[in-house]
Amino acid sequence: MAALIYKICPRPLWQEAEAAGVFNGAPIDLADGYIHFSTAEQARETAARHFAGQDDLVLVAVDAGALGEALRFEVSRGGALFPHLYAPLALGAVCWVRPLPLGADGAHLFPGLA
Repeated sequence: MAALIYKICPRPLWQEAEAAGVFNGAPIDLADGYIHFSTAEQARETAARHFAGQDDLVLVAVDAGALGEALRFEVSRGGALFPHLYAPLALGAVCWVRPLPLGADGAHLFPGLA
């Protein structure tokens, strides 16, 4: 089974990527020079910190092994290693895309994470 990493993305931005055949990143990714991802263990905190209260999001699962040397795990929040992609995301590496709705308590409802 592939090792998965996750991208939280506004649905309209992801739809643009699907139409273009590649995901170049969200505005924060473009500003930082790499595409931010989270591991399964990090995804909920990422949603709470950076996407609080936002709806119309998708959770994109990506095969980390398909990204090659452009994927680096680097120290970030709290000293944890976060996956950063220093290249556009080829959609062939995407395993699935699922809605990331808000629950009644305002927290995002995550589909099963590997």
